[in-house]
Amino acid sequence: MKQERKYQIIIAALCAIIIMQLLFMVAGRPRKEKKPLPPAIKGKIAIVIDDWGYNLKNLRIVDEAKFPFTASVLPRLGYSKRVAEELHNRGIEVILHLPMEPHEKYRLEKNTILTSMSEAAIIGILNDDLADIKFAKGVSNHMGSSATEDAKTMETVFKELKKRRLYFLDSFVSGKSVCTQLAPKYGIAFIKRDIFLDNQEDPVYIRSQLEKLKLRARRKGYAVGIGHDRRVTLETLKEAVPELEKEGYKFVFLSDLLK
Repeated sequence: MKQERKYQIIIAALCAIIIMQLLFMVAGRPRKEKKPLPPAIKGKIAIVIDDWGYNLKNLRIVDEAKFPFTASVLPRLGYSKRVAEELHNRGIEVILHLPMEPHEKYRLEKNTILTSMSEAAIIGILNDDLADIKFAKGVSNHMGSSATEDAKTMETVFKELKKRRLYFLDSFVSGKSVCTQLAPKYGIAFIKRDIFLDNQEDPVYIRSQLEKLKLRARRKGYAVGIGHDRRVTLETLKEAVPELEKEGYKFVFLSDLLK
């Protein structure tokens, strides 16, 4: 019995030594620093930059900015094909900026869709323009205050977009636009502009519009802001977007809001 008791004491001592060694090993390990959790997403924001195609001047800023945006490219201009390809190769989402009839008949593009046109003429222009901007995932209206109010014109456009599985962004240049009502009828993916960012070419003004945009995104979960292919707009966005991301706003392509 004494011998058995002696073995029990030895085994218990060895177990205690092993446990102490394990505790020292664990205590000696460097603790992993806890990474701060990313801020909760307060809202998604899609920035659309209109009127690409006149030149290639601002591609350098695109390379520096490194945030997702959707580029709306005017068709059949001197740099339309080239800039669409350059932006696409940089991972930017490209859409066709379709010239459409405004109330004010000035400075119209040669291929502007007019409400007086036949269905065949409208389809012809749309097909030619999409052939020019071959990477387009969707279409937005360039000008178009008159055309977007006209059900006949928009029905023709929407039928073609349905065939091609393209989405439509209503730039919403008229409060009488019929697009919101017609889009569900033709089963196309549809979204509408919330805020114009650069009606004034001034960084302070653009930042104030971004504040409105983020509030809209926070209220309804997402928002769409439209700016233009201008140096001041892109430079301001390059500086402002990282700040808004730190606040918890996520910048996405327009198509991401339609999924």
